[in-house]
Amino acid sequence: MEYLPAAAAPAQGHILCCQCGVPIPPNPANMCVGCLRAQVDITEGIPKQGTVHFCKQCERYLQPPGTWIQCALESRELLALCLKKIKASLSKVRLIDAGFIWTEPHSKRLKLKLTVQKEVLNGAVLQQVFVVEYVVQSQMCEDCHRVEAKDFWKAVVQVRQKTVHKKTFYYLEQLILKHRLHQNTLRIKEIHDGLDFYYSSKQHAQKMVDFLQCTVPSRSKSSQRLISHDIHSNVYNYKSTFSVEIVPICKDNVVCLSPKLAQSLGNMSQICVCIRVTSAVHLIDPRTLQIAEVDGNTYWRHPFNSLFHPKQLEEFIIMDINRVHEKKKGAGAGARSNKHTLAEAWVRKTSELDTDHQYFCSTHLGHILNPGDLVLGFDLANCNLNDEFANKMNPQHIPDVVLIKKSYDRGRRQRRRNWKLKELERDREGTDTDDERQYQDFLEDLEEDETIRKNVNIYRNADIPVESDTDDDGAPRISLAEMLEDLHISQDATGGEGAEMLT
Repeated sequence: MEYLPAAAAPAQGHILCCQCGVPIPPNPANMCVGCLRAQVDITEGIPKQGTVHFCKQCERYLQPPGTWIQCALESRELLALCLKKIKASLSKVRLIDAGFIWTEPHSKRLKLKLTVQKEVLNGAVLQQVFVVEYVVQSQMCEDCHRVEAKDFWKAVVQVRQKTVHKKTFYYLEQLILKHRLHQNTLRIKEIHDGLDFYYSSKQHAQKMVDFLQCTVPSRSKSSQRLISHDIHSNVYNYKSTFSVEIVPICKDNVVCLSPKLAQSLGNMSQICVCIRVTSAVHLIDPRTLQIAEVDGNTYWRHPFNSLFHPKQLEEFIIMDINRVHEKKKGAGAGARSNKHTLAEAWVRKTSELDTDHQYFCSTHLGHILNPGDLVLGFDLANCNLNDEFANKMNPQHIPDVVLIKKSYDRGRRQRRRNWKLKELERDREGTDTDDERQYQDFLEDLEEDETIRKNVNIYRNADIPVESDTDDDGAPRISLAEMLEDLHISQDATGGEGAEMLT
């Protein structure tokens, strides 16, 4: 008869597992860890796989039932979103730790490593580690769907300016780009006298209207149209329209103020030149260098119009010019410009060089004009002024010529322009062939006016080399210090050897 060796006696203070007989420290279940895990699975009922919806257009994740949130990979926000999907199953266990397991960014997989605890047989606490895998599925969110549809909108902002020149719109476009106000637009449509901005919500449209009223002199009004009405939930669906009218005055316009407005601005002359349009219309009196600002509210109380069309500018040549160093201020006169110099000049039209007919005028451009220079201006002596206030003025107070700006070689300036601007993506309808000339006028205004340049993002054009100033003809230019580098992400972002991620 063969005898089997007796089982080893347990060490002092230990007991034998009731399943496998291995000596273990005493515990309420009287089982070793291996047998306990074989008997009880505390992760039972917790899903090991799930789905996360991701919008590729706006790079947001869906948080049920209908909220889309921005989350970076392996961020706390994304971890919370994934845990919420199994929150009900985790209520039966105690979550100790949670974290991501690294996966390839393009694998469309998210893996979570969870550590949970649960009280099992006779009060014993069991801890277990397991992995939950999520599949990232693409789904377009409602906002991006509306943007792609282009025809679905709940609010529109109609911006209008009743002028023939688009200088103010070009300036406004650069302000919108700089402050990124175009990001929430569904569609931008250009028509002959303005722009239409379409939005998916009334709040975004109202934000644009508030921005316009702070940046350009304007007035606005709104209306809404009922689209649908749910009588059970009492929900109304409206389409809102905001109409913004910009003051119809552009840079380099000659205007005639009403006598009351001219007096309120410091007894200015009624005939003034618009030197700039920002949040207000900046005027200068070419006879005294007196300056004034007319905001939108003041303009609509005392409206005035431009006397000339930009195409009516004529070219003059400076025959003689004398700078006036001291000019006596009139009673109640306001501030004067420090950037301009008052001068008296004799000019002759370049179209009348074969005659002896000359014109005498006062000008605010004495700091840049010399005998022999070409200058653009308006001829008031030989025109019919069809204006309410100009017709009532004393003819002796109306100047013969108003000089606007010095004339340079436009082709040469365009060839040497080593900078560029960005443009809004918009649908163009009814565009005019004159738009290119007007856009070049706006670029020249940027070169000549430093105040306007501060509000515009100017990018360096690497295609045009930087020239020396030895052959400079005196035309204003923008320095390299004022230009930004035009950074853009390369299409081929594979990250291989020698690949340029940023150019």
